[in-house]
Amino acid sequence: MIAPDEPFLGSLSKRWIPREMITPPALDRKQQVGPVEPHYALLINPFYSKDANASFGKHVLTPSLALTSFAATTPEHWRVEYWDENLLDGRPPFRPMPGVVGITVHLTFARRAFELADWYRARGAKVVFGGLHVLSCPDECAPHADALALGDGVQLWPRILGDIEANTLQSRYLATYENDYREDPSPRRSLLPRRSFLTTTSLIATRGCHNRCGFCYLATDGLRIPYRMRHPREVVEEFKADDQPYAVFIDNNLGSRRDYLHSLCAALRPLNKIWSAAVTIDVTDDPSLIRNMALAGCTGVFVGFESLSDDNLADSHKKTPKTSDYARRVRILHDYGIQVNGSFVLGFDHDRKDVFARTAEWIEENRLECATFHILTPYPATPLFRQMEAQGRILHRDWTLYDTGHAVFQPKHMTAEELEHGYAWIYQRLFSHASIWQRRPEQWQAIPLYLAMSYLYKRSNRFWHSLIKHHLVNPVWRPLVEMTRWRHLRYRRGLAQHASPVAAAGQVVSAGV
Repeated sequence: MIAPDEPFLGSLSKRWIPREMITPPALDRKQQVGPVEPHYALLINPFYSKDANASFGKHVLTPSLALTSFAATTPEHWRVEYWDENLLDGRPPFRPMPGVVGITVHLTFARRAFELADWYRARGAKVVFGGLHVLSCPDECAPHADALALGDGVQLWPRILGDIEANTLQSRYLATYENDYREDPSPRRSLLPRRSFLTTTSLIATRGCHNRCGFCYLATDGLRIPYRMRHPREVVEEFKADDQPYAVFIDNNLGSRRDYLHSLCAALRPLNKIWSAAVTIDVTDDPSLIRNMALAGCTGVFVGFESLSDDNLADSHKKTPKTSDYARRVRILHDYGIQVNGSFVLGFDHDRKDVFARTAEWIEENRLECATFHILTPYPATPLFRQMEAQGRILHRDWTLYDTGHAVFQPKHMTAEELEHGYAWIYQRLFSHASIWQRRPEQWQAIPLYLAMSYLYKRSNRFWHSLIKHHLVNPVWRPLVEMTRWRHLRYRRGLAQHASPVAAAGQVVSAGV
């Protein structure tokens, strides 16, 4: 067993990262601007610092839907523009000066959101904040904005714009998530720079999750999102309208209602497109559902395993099968040609210093095609934060470091430095040539495409920087996506002719993106 304090891929401190991936564009405090354009709304996704241990590519796989969803509710006489600072195009525009600036605020980039807000407000724009950090820490956000949207921004945005026009803007607006989700309009994807993302088709079919894990942002005080489902026909129409071969479902858990997922798969199957989604591992309770997902175009799933310790999962109140059954369930997904991106949280109270090596070995033994790691992070206004605070284990409140890549609390069985070292070590191990090869699919037909995907995603941060900078993400990835789609269609034809995956094993090809 390789211990995380042994040299593995060289010094962990020698990680390449360009300055513009960790430093936001400068705001000129003396910048002269023109007059304010009253019916012009600028929607901004602020810059956040990238983690050199992980792939830069994960930031541009698909866009967030929040801002484009708000844009869809904007009155027709308003001009709307979208700006994502993480696409490396520089600071947001200001000529002409927008009448309204909507900024989504999350924990790790709250400081940048405040800087942008202060700059625009000083020059005559009205600033509206929305996002999870606004809900969890409204008093911290309020001094930097003209209005806070607390809750479902899709309901609040047109009301806020109407009040701005009537000069009756309030400081806080509140909405729940109790509305009929089917009434929400489709996101306004026409605002997105299509060349800058692997796919602009990020879809949401459901809202909420049957779990309420103590460490998850869904457990934030005041955030209650009942499980809501859109009609499968509406989802299919959105997928078709964006004219992309691949979609990412960004639902918290697409498999919370298996009867719904069966119906959604039936609707998606005729499209002959491919997609991936986040699910919990208990979705494998129903192998017929996994088969239907594969027949409908599912090529990969993001699974929150979180931990290989039953005690850790019990402490977190996560409803999940026993960890001893994880391997069998991963095999079910693999039997149907579905790749697995496993998500693991490091630093739980039952984790000791051997957790990094044990987790890496389990991932390699079970041939997970991809893995994502997070240092346990107590988000404000969650049960985990309250527990850590009561125990005196919160080390600081520098929100920029609450990015799951830094230890912001005192672990029980190691130091904060050892936790961060182990986090960096496991990423480097799983990104190594040896680990990528060890986790290759069992079917030889799948290996070339798997290697192409793995190396482009996992070991190409220098390349990713260039792709993002020059708007080449979609053009470079598109051929691989199309190859994946055609291979998956061929696999689906074989699968449809057989009652079990074993009979079609010779035709199985990995098709995960």
